[in-house]
Formats: sequence, structure tokens, C-alpha cells
Amino acid sequence: MSAILAGVCISLGGAVYLSLDNKIVGSILFAVGLFVICTMGLNLFTGKVCYVFDNKPDYVIDVIIIWLGNLAGTFLSARLQLLTRYGTNLSDKAKGICGTKLGDNLLSIFILAVFCNIMIYIGVEGYKSIKHEIGKYISLFLGVVIFILCGFEHCIANMYYYTMADVWSINSLFYLIVMTIGNAVGGIIFPLIRRFIKASE
Repeated sequence: MSAILAGVCISLGGAVYLSLDNKIVGSILFAVGLFVICTMGLNLFTGKVCYVFDNKPDYVIDVIIIWLGNLAGTFLSARLQLLTRYGTNLSDKAKGICGTKLGDNLLSIFILAVFCNIMIYIGVEGYKSIKHEIGKYISLFLGVVIFILCGFEHCIANMYYYTMADVWSINSLFYLIVMTIGNAVGGIIFPLIRRFIKASE
């Protein structure tokens, strides 16, 4: 249920992003999704996958369940939004975004997904570890704003965009899996390097 709610939060961020023509403002407001997830302790795949090596092996199962819950939340929320008077406009915007993503090559998608979760880790870890109240929220928002403005690939956000654009297929699912793997690699590589640095000091 926590993962489903997290998926809904990401879909709300996606909806406001699609609603605005100004990408900078849209990316800032998109961050409301991660803000709510972190402050309310909800489960988001791209955040939780960063801490795989800090937990027991069966944590991987939890992460998979979280991914599925996020999918359910984004899908349900997007389908409900499509029933509103804003649905057509949001869907048209999402189709443009998805056309770019699905027209890209898989290596590009993977690399962009890796960089995306490096930014997510920086944002989430900053929120968790920075003691200054304003600083922790700045870290959270900057992590999201930068990954969006750079065009990095976030698998959960793309679940929402896929549903809004109605582009689900075997091909788009394969792209989503590549994004998921890239997010996982990006999420663990930064903390692993940090752990190596601390061990070598």
C-alpha cells in the first residue's frame, strides 16, 4: 500500500509537469512527489534500491514488490486522470515525451537512467543525512529538478507517462526494464563508491 501511494505521488508530480509549459517551474513542482514520499515515509523503488547493500539479501524481494506497487499506483492514478477534462491535454503532452523516449536507443536510455538515480540518491541521502532543515529539503528538490531538466530516465515517472500516453506494449515494457536496471545501477554505484572511500581512509 505504501508503494502504491508512492506511485500516486509520482503521478501527481507528473501531472503538474505535463500541465505546465515552463520546464523549470514544472520540474520544481514535480519534486512535490518525492517530497511527500520522503516526509511521509512512503516506498519508492528509485529511493529504496539505493540501500540494497545496507540490508539483508531478502531486501531485494521488498524492492521488487515496491516496483510493482509503484506501477499499480502510477497506472491507477493516470487512468483516473484520463477520465477528467484535463485528460486529453495531459495525454497529448505525454505522447510527445514518450515518443522521444521510445525513439531513443537502449544504451542511451540505460546511461540516462543511471545518471537519474545518482541524482535521486544525492537527493534522498541528503534529505536523510543533512542536519540543517532547509539544506535537507534543498538537496531533495535539487536532485529531482536536475534529473528532469537533464532528461534523465526515471522508471516510475515513465510508468505514469506510458499510461497517460497509452503506449504500453512489449517494446515499451522492455524499455522500462532497461530504465529500471539503469536506475538500480545508478542507485547503488554512488553509495558503493562512498563506502570504498571511507574504508580506504
